[in-house]
Amino acid sequence: MRSVVLVALAAAIGNMLQGWDNATIAGAVIYIKKEFHLEKEPKIEGLIVAMSLIGATMITTFSGPVSDKVGRRSMLILSSLLYFLSSIVMFWSPNVYVLLFARLLDGFGIGLAVTLVPIYISETAPSEIRGLLNTFPQFCGSGGMFLSYCLVFGMSLEASPSWRLMLGVLSIPSIAYFVLAAFFLPESPRWLVSKGRMNEARQVLQRLRGREDVSGELALLVEGLGVGKDTSIEEYVIGPDNQECESGHELPRKDQIKLYGPEDGQSWMAKPVKGQSSLALASQHGSMLQRGGSLMDPLVTLFGSVHEKLPSENMNASTRSMVFPNMGSILGLTGRQECQWDPERNNDDSSNQDENLNSPLLSPTTEPDDCNQRTIGTMQRRQSSLFMANVGETATATSIGGGWQLAWKYNDKVGADGQIVNGGLQRMYIHEETANNKNNNNNIPFSRRGSLLSFQPEADVPDQENGYVQAAALVSQASMMPGGKGETAMLPQKVKDGPGWRELMEPGVKRALIVGVGLQILQQFAGINGVMYYTPQILKETGVSSLLTNLGLGAESASLLISALTTLLMLPCILVSMRLMDVAGRRSLLLSTIPVLILSLVTLVIGSLVKLGGTTNALISTASVTVYLSCFVMGFGAIPNILCSEIFPTSVRGLCITICALTFWICDIIVTYTLPVMLKSLGLAGVFGIYAVVCAVAWVFVYLKVPETKGMPLEVISEFFSVGAKQQDAAASFLSDG
Repeated sequence: MRSVVLVALAAAIGNMLQGWDNATIAGAVIYIKKEFHLEKEPKIEGLIVAMSLIGATMITTFSGPVSDKVGRRSMLILSSLLYFLSSIVMFWSPNVYVLLFARLLDGFGIGLAVTLVPIYISETAPSEIRGLLNTFPQFCGSGGMFLSYCLVFGMSLEASPSWRLMLGVLSIPSIAYFVLAAFFLPESPRWLVSKGRMNEARQVLQRLRGREDVSGELALLVEGLGVGKDTSIEEYVIGPDNQECESGHELPRKDQIKLYGPEDGQSWMAKPVKGQSSLALASQHGSMLQRGGSLMDPLVTLFGSVHEKLPSENMNASTRSMVFPNMGSILGLTGRQECQWDPERNNDDSSNQDENLNSPLLSPTTEPDDCNQRTIGTMQRRQSSLFMANVGETATATSIGGGWQLAWKYNDKVGADGQIVNGGLQRMYIHEETANNKNNNNNIPFSRRGSLLSFQPEADVPDQENGYVQAAALVSQASMMPGGKGETAMLPQKVKDGPGWRELMEPGVKRALIVGVGLQILQQFAGINGVMYYTPQILKETGVSSLLTNLGLGAESASLLISALTTLLMLPCILVSMRLMDVAGRRSLLLSTIPVLILSLVTLVIGSLVKLGGTTNALISTASVTVYLSCFVMGFGAIPNILCSEIFPTSVRGLCITICALTFWICDIIVTYTLPVMLKSLGLAGVFGIYAVVCAVAWVFVYLKVPETKGMPLEVISEFFSVGAKQQDAAASFLSDG
């Protein structure tokens, strides 16, 4: 994983530059207004600071759709160039108007980085550590603020500090960012697949995953191009595609379905079953809750059904995969395999074939003369490795990460003449049901700890001890299509060019937008700007400012040092959130930290209303602010951006992120410019009281509407939103009819 971690860290430098700029301008504006005599021009002074915010908002309006068109990497390179150009112009600025223009350019660079870095990291990271890697932007942003405050503090100690030098120093890290973006960062493999550049996507995945076999994940990226319209949950018992295994058991031949994997020689037999999987039961339970008038989104129940049955985090590292733990041994028992044609071997001279949409991902079944040279042992070795990834490991050939597998089936239908006809290819995201009651002798194939409903015995389900597994599958129309000339190769369908505006109306996308936009609004109105604004005043009341002044520091230098120490406090808390993001999960962190934010804000309200003495009040306020900042960066600081980069389909991800980012910047502007007015009209207690109420609303919103996405592939998350939206629409229709 070293490569993908370094790539995420390099991309997050864009956020470091944002934090660097925010801290630098906060210190430099003290000296700017002296040189340009802006003491009596507060509007111009405020505009110098706010111009980057205006630029970020402006460029965000089209950054997502443009990145869908030209690529994520190209936009990150442009961001680094804008950072560099703006820093040079700020260093040169002969008057305030040139400085304002430079600040606008700087805002363009900030807007691109803040919007696109989370997308880029999510699209390159494996699902198991995606949350950790997507915490890098926040950590780097806070780290950039700390370094910048230290630099500006050091410059403030000089006899005549140069604000031009403070702002111009930004050019040095921006050069490093440009070099990394241009020569080290690969293009997003999901974006490459969306443009049909399959060979480049394969090479990028091989580099990021550190292995040659990435066919399963590559096929997953193709399947993720569509937005699920008819996704359904189906249940199967899955076994080997052979006549009989060594134990003498075999799947009943009646109603069998053949499943195909993304590589040659991969196929299994599956028998549909009913009412067995926790995923299906959670789906039914969510619908019943909706029909009963519950406010809980079925989506939350549906996602929870996957995470509730995951094994303990303390499970032995050698534990087999949650998905198909016996499939490795099943495939090892295979005594006969059909020989498969490998297009990579038979088309070595057609190097351009992989550059377009005709590059096969799944191999056709043929039997050339040299097939007899391939040993059964080799085929068994390839297949037995497919489902033997340990818990927490990344995707293998068929595994797509997070305990999910990818397969396909033909949707055969009975025609008018009674003959079976091919109804098209369907894609399946498969998740095995966990057998927690191994000592149960009542022939109950699955029982889940903490499940809402219990599973009933089914006599037709083969025992897992004999090599069969029970699984739930998200089934939808495939984004692949059969190859021509009678072959069974699977080729990616033609990819649409440009953002899918109509797809914003898909129920699953609309549900995801409600979650993303809601989180961005609530984050901005949760009080972080007010607390940061109030922190210097609190520290002044505690005597910290006086202490620093007595040590010989000027008022400006003392203020900068206090800001640096406040930022330093955030860094270890962000490190804690990195560790917990993929363990506790996004939803759990929000539900755990938001109540602490409420308590801290209520304490600040009480402290401002009840006079216990200057020092006592200041100490209580200092403790409250410290706790608030620590918990905010662990939860609300990073998670909204992480979730927004995860919950949208590939085809509209850039467009949806633009909507969420615009919401962020607009709310940021509203909060920034209304805070002084609110403080004057409502007082400190009134402002923090409003923030506490917003945090309470945020907790309810997260509890009812925000699902847990940890460890799940992006494409599976999109399908879950589609299923959840479908359930909610059905429940709403039921209630209206009733």
